[in-house]
Formats: sequence, C-alpha cells, structure tokens
Amino acid sequence: MPAMLMNFLPVVTRMCAVFAGVALLGACEARLEGPPAVSDLKPGFAQKHMIAAAHPLAAKAGLTMLRDGGSAVDAAIAAQMVLTLVEPQSSGIGGGAFMVHFNATNGAIDSYDGRETAPASAHPRMFLDTQGKPRGFFDAAVGGTSVGVPGLIRMLEMVHKDHGKLPWHTLFAPAVKLAEGGFLLSKRLAGILERERYLRETPGAQGYLYHLSGATKAPGSVIKNPALADTFRQIASGGARAFYEGAIAKDIVAAVRGAAKNPGGMRLDDLARYRAVKRKPVCGPYRSWLVCGMGPPSSGGVTMLQILGMVQDFDLASMAPAAPAAVHIVSEASALAFADRNAYIGDPDFIKVPTTGLLNAGYLRARAKHISLQKSGGRRQPGAPGARTAFTGAAQQTDKGHSTTHLSVIDGDGNALAMTSSIETIFGSRLMARGFLLNNQLTDFSFRPDHRGQPVANHAAPGKRPRSSMSPTLVFDDKGDVVLAIGSPGGSRIIGYVTKAVIGALDWKLSMQDAVDLPNFLSRNRGTEIERGTALEKHRPSLEALGHQVKLISRHSGLQGILKTSKGLQGGADGRREGVAYGD
Repeated sequence: MPAMLMNFLPVVTRMCAVFAGVALLGACEARLEGPPAVSDLKPGFAQKHMIAAAHPLAAKAGLTMLRDGGSAVDAAIAAQMVLTLVEPQSSGIGGGAFMVHFNATNGAIDSYDGRETAPASAHPRMFLDTQGKPRGFFDAAVGGTSVGVPGLIRMLEMVHKDHGKLPWHTLFAPAVKLAEGGFLLSKRLAGILERERYLRETPGAQGYLYHLSGATKAPGSVIKNPALADTFRQIASGGARAFYEGAIAKDIVAAVRGAAKNPGGMRLDDLARYRAVKRKPVCGPYRSWLVCGMGPPSSGGVTMLQILGMVQDFDLASMAPAAPAAVHIVSEASALAFADRNAYIGDPDFIKVPTTGLLNAGYLRARAKHISLQKSGGRRQPGAPGARTAFTGAAQQTDKGHSTTHLSVIDGDGNALAMTSSIETIFGSRLMARGFLLNNQLTDFSFRPDHRGQPVANHAAPGKRPRSSMSPTLVFDDKGDVVLAIGSPGGSRIIGYVTKAVIGALDWKLSMQDAVDLPNFLSRNRGTEIERGTALEKHRPSLEALGHQVKLISRHSGLQGILKTSKGLQGGADGRREGVAYGD
C-alpha cells in the first residue's frame, strides 16, 4: 500500500489543481406509442452528449434539452419531471434526491442535498407501537406519518440557478405534454400495479392507474394525468415557491393530515421552511482515478469509497469479472464498510459524522488487513475511525423493490452529473396530492430510538434528514476529466450495485453496458448476496466453502451509467428495468 500511495501522489497533486475547493477526504415532443420512434435516436453510443435514464420517454425529454443547447442540469430536470409521470412507483416531485455535479469550465465538483426532512411533529418514538416495540414496516410506511417534506423541487431549482442554461419553464414542457396527452402503460408498470397491495385504496389512483372498479389497467392503456399537468404548469411559472407555498402545499398537507391510515402532523410551515443544501462531495482515490460521491446524510458515497479503499491493494484486474475470488474480496470489504456505516453515519446537521476518519488511508489499510483470501470473516464489528457522539444502530434495511430511480448526463460542454431520486418504498406512502405520490422517507429513520442505553443517531427528530444509501457517483481520470457517471436504485443494496459497476468499468475494462449487466453481488454485513438466475449461482459452493453465508437476491438494480472513452460516450442502461441511454 505505501508504494501505491507514493505512486498516486503526483496524480492527487494534479487533481487538487483541477478540483479546487473539493476536499480529498482520506488523502419537448413525446409520442403516445411509447419509446421514441425516431430513427436518429441510437441507444448506447454518442460523440457529443448523452443521458441515461430509467424510461425511454424520460431519456428522450432530456435529449431534447441537450439538442436545444441545454446543460446537463436542464436535461436532468426535464427527464425527472417525465419520470414523475411514467415511473410513479419510483420517484417524483413528492420525494427527494441527491446530485453530484461536475462543472467542466472551472473543474468544480459540487453535491446537492434534496433529501426530505422530518416535520416539526416528528419525534424519536414515532414508529413504536403502544408496547414500545418497533412497528412492522408497512404498518408504518403507508399513510401520513411516514411522509417527509419533499426536497426534489427545491434542490432542482437550486442546481438550475447554478448550472442551468435554458429557461426553467421550458424544462417542464415534455412532461406537461405527456401528462395531458397520455402515455402508454408499460408491461412492467402494469405488473407492479397488479401486485401492489395498498395503492388500490388510494382515491387518486382509482380511475387513474386503476379502473374505478379497482381492476388494474392493461398494458398499452393510455394513461393521462391532467392534475399533474396543472401542477407542472404552476411550478414552471412560479418556481419552487409555487410548490412549497400556496395551493399545492395546502393539498400536500391535507393529504398527510387527512390520511385514512396513520394521519401525519405535517403543517404548511414545514413546507415553507424546507431548504436544499449544497454540500462538499466526498472524494477519494481508487488506483489512478478519483471517485466522488454524496456524503452524509447519504451513506452511499462514504461506504462505497471505503469498499474501494480496502480492495485497491488486491489485484482485481487479474481476476475474471465477478469471479469467486473477486466476489469474496469485494464482499468482505463491503461487510466491513457496512459495519462502519451502521455505526457512524447519519444527518451531519444533527450528529458528528467522522467522515474524514472513515476515509483515512491508514484506517482503511488497517481495516483491509481483516480481509483473508482463505476465509470469510463473517459478521463484522465497526472500527474506530474517531470519536462518535451516538450509535446509529442497524436500521431496518428495506430493499425498496422497484422504488428509486437514477439518471446520468454528460452534456456537450463536458459538464456531468449523477442524480438519484426516490419516494422510498414502491409508491411511497401511497398518498397522492395533485396528481403525484408522496414519499414515505421517514421510515428510513431507525425505528428504535436507542441502543443499549445510548441514543441512536439515525432516530427521527424535527427537521432531520433520514440516512440514505443513494450513491450518485462521478469518476475522474488523472487529468481531471470525468470518465464515468453512474448510480442505481435498490435501497441499501444501491451501494453494492454501484460499486460492482465501477469495478467492472475501471478494473475489468468492461463497456458501460457490460459493467451494468454484470451479476449483482454484495454484502450488507449480514450474509453475501448474489443475483438469482445468473452465472454467479454456480459459484455458490465455492463461496460457501470460504465461509460465506450466501443468499440469493432478485434483480432489483436499475443502474444507469455513461462511460467516456477515447472513441466517445458509452451508455449503459439496466436491462433489469426499462432504462435506455440516448445521445448524439
């Protein structure tokens, strides 16, 4: 490791000159027939600009903005508004997001926190039953109590003021047109709606996503949402203030407080007080690259950088992609990182998070010594990166199934972003207001407010942001050029999904699509998880022989990435969902 670090110092020095102000912690058209039937939309490769998003209509909206001279941020906003409509199970203006952004003009890397906050009525024991025990997840998630103050619109307005080129109101045009004219219900969304247990009871969903009888609409049905079109128009003309104050805010509060199940205590003041936060990204070296992600209150960036920091002394490049030895090494590092994640990371505005200590090169070297090539270490304990003020607790790690979405953009000027957004679990709280679903992000708080007599750092409190695992990520070469934008949905598994794709692209030199398509494997410090129905299943005996407790997981990732090569931009869209990468 020391020799590797010495070799890396010139790279870091050059990067520091490029990435001024970034702390190196630790050293509008839309067709009704569905996907764009346009001959010049060629998925997967581009020379000038590209967007990778979770739905073809969203990717097309973003590409329209890029073609009109818009920035990466303009494309992301247009795509996200369309995703609110066509992917309601995953994200939308009723939820929140994190974004990591690169400005090619001055080399600045910024991260934007649009995470939801708890209303003033929140308290540490809000998810305990009358006996003082944690409630069942869906007992707490469905209804008004779980709804956090949405952060997406405030964050997008902030980032647009910093990096937008096109007028704000024009970015809503594709979504308005689709909401009014309709889009075709995909087979995937129809299947999710058919399996959904709670949304059918939501008045706003009856006659919209479901027939008035309660029956699921068939794939290919035209879905219109005039209420959402009107909401988009108000935000387009009035900005974020139109969302957080006035009629829209009143309807959000009414939906939360008037919920038939678990009515919440959100008030108009909670919405009016919400502010997005511009934070320093967390960045660290990985071999000859610089990897930057989202810091707390997301655990994604720190945990992923810990994994990469622990494995970079192992020669993964000499191993076949996702070979048993590689799965073993990465999973062992992941278990160690997740032990730290659960012990230390929460909202930095409420607790002291030892981010610098967690990413310190010496600390990661010491943690890496616990990785044996001959045997799994089993369940790991947290290390000691620095003093902590509270224990975060092993919070319930929901898989979030089909919820959350990610998009990546690189524009013609070289600006890049990775943005992950979510309404938490599938269809969020199942409450609707003005045509959009409200989140249930408050269930990302630890249900238990204390652990062995100590307060749990990730407990609920007024104004607090729950810990997340969203991992929007940008990677830079030793010249300071962005080479990779990547991210994924998937609950706490997001960290493993993104780490796998980064290693696939950087160490195994896979194309962006092949890196995305790699079988998923990870450890959240409670067994080693491998993707069901993939080639990894045949390696299960080898992993178990090393002492791994192997579990099979379903295909819930939704990686969307862009890889910059000497020949142009490669897009990768996760075939486990409906994503696509479009560019010119």
